[in-house]
Amino acid sequence: MSLALALLLIVFVVLVLLDAPIAVALGLSSMFYLLIADAAPMIVVAQRAVAGINSFTLLAIPLFLLAGLLMVHGGLAPRIIAFCAALIGRRTGGLAMVMIIACMMFGSLSGSGVADVVAIGTMMLPAMRDQGYAPGFSASALGCAGSLGTVIPPSIVLIVYGTATNSSIGQLFVAAIIPGILLGLGLMLVAWWISRRNGWQGGEPFSWGELGRAAKGSILAMLAPIIIVGGIRLGIFTPTEAAGIGVAYALFIGVFVYRALTLATLMRLLRETTEMTGVILLVIASASVFGWILAAEQVPQMAVAGITQATESGTVALLLMMLVLLVLGTFMESIAIILILAPVFLPILAHYGIDPVYFGILLTINLAIGANTPPLGIDLMAACRVGEIPLSASFRYLVPFLGVMVGVLLLLVLFPVLITDLPAILF
Repeated sequence: MSLALALLLIVFVVLVLLDAPIAVALGLSSMFYLLIADAAPMIVVAQRAVAGINSFTLLAIPLFLLAGLLMVHGGLAPRIIAFCAALIGRRTGGLAMVMIIACMMFGSLSGSGVADVVAIGTMMLPAMRDQGYAPGFSASALGCAGSLGTVIPPSIVLIVYGTATNSSIGQLFVAAIIPGILLGLGLMLVAWWISRRNGWQGGEPFSWGELGRAAKGSILAMLAPIIIVGGIRLGIFTPTEAAGIGVAYALFIGVFVYRALTLATLMRLLRETTEMTGVILLVIASASVFGWILAAEQVPQMAVAGITQATESGTVALLLMMLVLLVLGTFMESIAIILILAPVFLPILAHYGIDPVYFGILLTINLAIGANTPPLGIDLMAACRVGEIPLSASFRYLVPFLGVMVGVLLLLVLFPVLITDLPAILF
């Protein structure tokens, strides 16, 4: 390792520990490297940053963000929750299960973990508090369930990974379906177990009539992910075009069917989408410069040499990469991790014959776990903010939820067919 590379990593870690925004940490450390190493003129920073975001596929990010916001404010989210509540009824831990299922279903509309947490949490947490659920338990369940929005298609994280590794986004979306369901079932099992010990129940008793009415009311919301993923699978449109279709669909439903969207609301949602997109693209641009430096310093080659010398087993190598991702996920933002480490890991995957699509799903689950692991834990922090409780209040209940997510991750490492079979059948 050269002195300049060591200084790059030191400056980056120091800035992260000082709580600098991840885009600032990536950009400043990269500029510091160029000044010290004198490897290229400073204009390279601007050139690499622009090249990093100059992608048609990345246009799907603001479009999916806008589609998610339109669905929240256009009346689709409450109807999803009503359907889930009618489906579960007054079971042990019923409200927690309703929240988890609602997060899974809304995650198939928004593609964002934080959006999932805020949209579902604002409606479910007050109801759970009124029914006697511990606020810390509710926030832990919400944060972990909301993070499934980064796994279940159409996931923004999967779009970024597919762009960074030149993998098929359609295959990534299909491959994430079974893992997303397994994670949701695991979280529901934990919620039921904890609720049973505390005597927490559900809402109204189950009724076939109420389920029918709720299903009828939510059918338009259910159609959205079918249109998006189905259209990509059938080759009718690309992921970016699917995002545009999602915006048009949500806009039509919100304005002309439910009549919940006004011009003022639309302008506010456009502004929020612009702000969120700016944050994401700034991280992508800065990470592009950082990743270019790592490639120039031959970090991928060093990583391949280190892991191949440590083990000849592809499974062991995969577990080592998972461990690195779990650690980094506790204090780094998901998109930055993908853009920095994906180019580093790709040669390792090629050496062991590991499918990049399969690895992408494992990586995404890692990031979902990291999104609920302090000190960063962005989804957990959002859940606690919605629930108006301190972050520490959720720690007591967090471990079982994270434990089942890690368990599903290990299951998928040991049984790759749970990820690879569905894309092989459909593509």
